[in-house]
Amino acid sequence: MLGGEFRLDYQPKLHARRGVIDSVEALVRWDHPRLGMMLPDRFIEQCESSGTINQLTLWTIERAIEDQLEMRRQGISLRVFVNLSAQLLTEERTVAALCSLAMGPGVDIGIEVTESSVIADPEIAFANIRRLREAGLCIAIDDYGAGLSSLTYLKRIEADELKIDKSFVTSLGTSHRDPLIVRSTIDLAHALGMSVTAEGVETPAAHALLTVMGCDMMQGYLIGRPMAPQALIRYLATFNPASIAVPPDSRALRDSKIWKRA
Repeated sequence: MLGGEFRLDYQPKLHARRGVIDSVEALVRWDHPRLGMMLPDRFIEQCESSGTINQLTLWTIERAIEDQLEMRRQGISLRVFVNLSAQLLTEERTVAALCSLAMGPGVDIGIEVTESSVIADPEIAFANIRRLREAGLCIAIDDYGAGLSSLTYLKRIEADELKIDKSFVTSLGTSHRDPLIVRSTIDLAHALGMSVTAEGVETPAAHALLTVMGCDMMQGYLIGRPMAPQALIRYLATFNPASIAVPPDSRALRDSKIWKRA
């Protein structure tokens, strides 16, 4: 199935307080011979139903590690996050393979899982998340808030990071309720010992608000679009956090504390 048709792009994540790119998310692309470039939402479900998602996931992890080690040889040290399909979190062979890959020399990989990953068999899912962490993998809860987020699951998932779904972030400057939800989520995640990444950061105003709210990391088009490894290396060589311009009215945004208005 893979046959050289798949490749990985990497989207940078900005550490808000340090002003540096210290991690990326690996995103798989399929260069289909007839249909052209396909993004994951067009083929992941097919892979899951056909039983090839395990093969694709392991290829993605192995390729991400290869790219990570190559970038490290060029003086660039980044943690790489890879999405894990919900059906694989309870699949013993996949979890064992991920643990083995994670323990390789110089490997620094994170796994992004959704809360839906634990619904089918919570006890096995929680146990496997614990195994993955013990093997050195960083665990991130992806798309938080996009579905029926459960505080019961949240308190039991031993995760390192929580990613706020972009649907809340893109409306920060126009909604009164979404800023309140985002700020509350950041505080809750910090209280549970997790760092927070905001997805879908596309405007300087959102960047300014998230910074004041205490968000740890940001990901989105304002920071950088997904890009091939060599393009990422060139991007990092010239990245300047000051290039993320702060709008003239950012002080008003900070002072108004609109996230406190329901």
